Amino acid sequence: MRYEPNIRLDSISAIDVHVHIECSDHGVLSLPDPLIEASSKYFKSGDRTPNLDLIADRYREWGLAAVVFTVDAETNLRHKPVSSEEIAAGAARNNDVLIPFGSVDPRQGESAVGRARKLVTEHGVRGFKFHPSVQGFDPSDQGYYPLYEALQELGVAALFHTGQNGIGAGMPGGFGIKLAYSNPLLLDAVAADFPDLQVILAHPSVPWQDEANSIATHKSNVWIDLSGWSPKYFPESLVKGANRRFGDRVLFGSDYPLIQPTTWLTAFAEAPFVDEVRPKILKDNAARLLGLG
Repeated sequence: MRYEPNIRLDSISAIDVHVHIECSDHGVLSLPDPLIEASSKYFKSGDRTPNLDLIADRYREWGLAAVVFTVDAETNLRHKPVSSEEIAAGAARNNDVLIPFGSVDPRQGESAVGRARKLVTEHGVRGFKFHPSVQGFDPSDQGYYPLYEALQELGVAALFHTGQNGIGAGMPGGFGIKLAYSNPLLLDAVAADFPDLQVILAHPSVPWQDEANSIATHKSNVWIDLSGWSPKYFPESLVKGANRRFGDRVLFGSDYPLIQPTTWLTAFAEAPFVDEVRPKILKDNAARLLGLG
């Protein structure tokens, strides 16, 4: 079944653009066990691997919609991920609250491009999630440009992890995961060379927040999602940038199940965002980006 959204914007209070599906319908985990355990410790998360249908039920209860995805890092981690096709099918049966993004392994070259096209045309995914550090690739390398060209042609968004990485945190050598691949400055060339591709910089990009702010200020096809951090810890420059320069392109994201969206929203209510920007961050910007309503 191809995904088509059935989300009533007037029935939800916010759209969470950053929710991980870490466990398949059959109980297969998306990451090797040591990475699951280390990230649980880093984020102090409780229920680390709820399945898609349980997540959908929880988001209904919370009155929220969610963008759901996994990360395909099979080449780098030598671990088969949760199927993006399965996630799209799960979102289709929960299309009142879920929006599927796909994930392909950029290091698989032409195969990744072909699969991305099928995920959009046959399964209805609305964007793609990339994690350069976990997937082990430099996103500015022009060898990956055919993939970005396909996403631009298909009219879907590309969401990239940026900044500090909780996956591998506290492990010897960080499990071999390289933080430099998640410097948002590497995405400046992507946004410049593909001006019709909507590029989302996921998370406050610490320690490179100024770089992220600069790119979002300079390029109107660059967005920032606020997932992975409690709003009470947001860098001051990020809040000021959202309030003054790029508030039309900032998105609510939690990083669930690592961070509870209800906890994030409680902290957001106390953060120093201006009233004009708050509804844009919570719902309006994501609805426009994703073509909802």
